[in-house]
Amino acid sequence: MSRFLSSRYEDLEPYVPGEQPQDQKYVKLNTNESPFPPAPNAIAKAAEAAEKLQLYSDPDCRALAEKLAAHLSEENGIPLTRDNVIITNGSDEVLNFAFMAFCSGETPAVFPDITYGFYPVFADMNGVPYREIPLDENLQIVPSDYSGVGGTLFIANPNAHTGVALSRNEIEEIIAANPENLVVVDEAYVDFGAESCLPLLGKYDNLLIVQTFSKSRSLAGARLGFGAASAEIIRDLNTIRFSTNPYNINSMTMAAGIGVLEEDEYTRRNCREIIVNRRYVQEQLNAMGFELTDSTANFVFMKHPQVDGNRIYEEMKRRGVLIRHFTKERMAQYNRVTIGSREQMDIFLTVLREIIEE
Repeated sequence: MSRFLSSRYEDLEPYVPGEQPQDQKYVKLNTNESPFPPAPNAIAKAAEAAEKLQLYSDPDCRALAEKLAAHLSEENGIPLTRDNVIITNGSDEVLNFAFMAFCSGETPAVFPDITYGFYPVFADMNGVPYREIPLDENLQIVPSDYSGVGGTLFIANPNAHTGVALSRNEIEEIIAANPENLVVVDEAYVDFGAESCLPLLGKYDNLLIVQTFSKSRSLAGARLGFGAASAEIIRDLNTIRFSTNPYNINSMTMAAGIGVLEEDEYTRRNCREIIVNRRYVQEQLNAMGFELTDSTANFVFMKHPQVDGNRIYEEMKRRGVLIRHFTKERMAQYNRVTIGSREQMDIFLTVLREIIEE
């Protein structure tokens, strides 16, 4: 670090993103990207928007916000307007805004000990205390552990990195047990088999739902996410957004987002294929003796009782297949594997069998 770095960041440990290798061509199953290209209409609309890049993008994201609110209302049977959504540069941005707006020395952040790795980073970066609640022995969230926690809750559902989801009723139990604190439900992977909590927005004013266009909607490279909540919470978040970067979404990304929403069946079809492929991989891994969490995300979380997790990761990479390995103690024997196309998964399984049989 330089001698100019503020002392408040001296001990900050940054989030470590998944590898984006440039040295060779891999079967890339390490960052939970979609194996499918964006919807054709999204590509066309982004190309059209590129013709006007000399102009600033709409800071209100009006067209996309209205389209998204209408889509969420129809899909979840709730009356939402654009005042109920905030559009952000990936879901990471709205999560960071939530740490900034709703956490403080008096209101700590609370989240599981195994979850999305950005949560402790956002807490440290914004100088707020946080408390981690351990998952149980099956790497699952126990809803009763989150009753009256006295802080802003962040719950990834399905959870990262396990893929295990709580039901909507279990999430509602947590929301109802914390009426004086905000509950942020991070639904980055919800479209692959879990229940969204969006229908609860009309019932609770202490709920913020966060989703992304990166996974099921095939726009990881466009960086587009959103939050949905009461108009008051969205105003709070927009106060932060307009105080940092009001032009946070570029015109091409906004246009692509609209294109995705206009071809929703394309997204649904891709999700169905991912679910089929996930079940296929889970069956094959079980047959090889792997232990798996009950993932409802676009990845599996696996360990082998006889083969070291890091060895599996290193050997897979050496043979041209990238998966994700974590070194945190409770996860050190596990690897996370993105569910891709059937062809990608067959290559993964073939290489994995070779390693296990050696």
